[in-house]
Amino acid sequence: MQWKGREQSGNIEDRRGGAGKIAGGFGCGTVVILLIVWLLGGNPLQFMQQMEQIQPPQSEQTSTQTGQKDEMSEFVAVVLKDTEDMWSKIFREEFGKEYEKPILVMFSGSTRSGCGFASSQTGPFYCPADNKLYIDLSFFEELKNKFKAPGDFAMAYVIAHEVGHHVQNLLGIHDQVQRQRSRLSESQYNQLSVRVELQADFYAGLWAYYNQKYKNVLEPGDIEEALNAANAIGDDRLQKQSQGYVVPDAFTHGTSEQRMKWFKLGFDSGDFSKGNTFSAENL
Repeated sequence: MQWKGREQSGNIEDRRGGAGKIAGGFGCGTVVILLIVWLLGGNPLQFMQQMEQIQPPQSEQTSTQTGQKDEMSEFVAVVLKDTEDMWSKIFREEFGKEYEKPILVMFSGSTRSGCGFASSQTGPFYCPADNKLYIDLSFFEELKNKFKAPGDFAMAYVIAHEVGHHVQNLLGIHDQVQRQRSRLSESQYNQLSVRVELQADFYAGLWAYYNQKYKNVLEPGDIEEALNAANAIGDDRLQKQSQGYVVPDAFTHGTSEQRMKWFKLGFDSGDFSKGNTFSAENL
């Protein structure tokens, strides 16, 4: 994928390396403040909890403004900008309204989100409560080494997939799915979750289509990299690797074949209307 020197999104929140984060450790300033609270007869733990509810740690806010500039963060910002351009176009043409751009949070180790505590073990995810995407960039090394899915377009696929969840949230799909949760059994809800994830895969394929048609930045092997990533993180393959057998009722993201199929459908068709996984009889 041709990405160097291209326009980057400004909707990046860089929380990597914040030394003063309450969630990830104590900076000197934090320790002094907590000591003062204790000397005045207050409860330091209660104070920390109250501060977490009010606003993010100051170090996280500072790192947003002075975030580390490196090749990986620049790549992420370029991919996010591509998604913004595509979805802005689609929202205007399909819905006659402006696309609300999400914030992408880069963190290392752990951080807080509107959906609760997040760690590098969580993997990339989208939080509908605060309209932010969360990515520990070390996941891309894991994608390459653990899942054997290297390549910049494999990483771009992951970002475009998470942006797809943001689109679902904007379209009300997330709320519709959540309202059904209490009425469904676990296996039934898992099946619904699979449709949510496959639609996000379709949206990622749609992003690849737009990137090629309007920006002509794809290179030979890019689509194969994305398909390889989709194949590597299918539920059947992951279950087989982790426990030696497959439990279809426990699938939440779809099989390798399904994930590749819906990504490819988005890329081949370039047609937003074909991404309704909820009405599809055969996933």
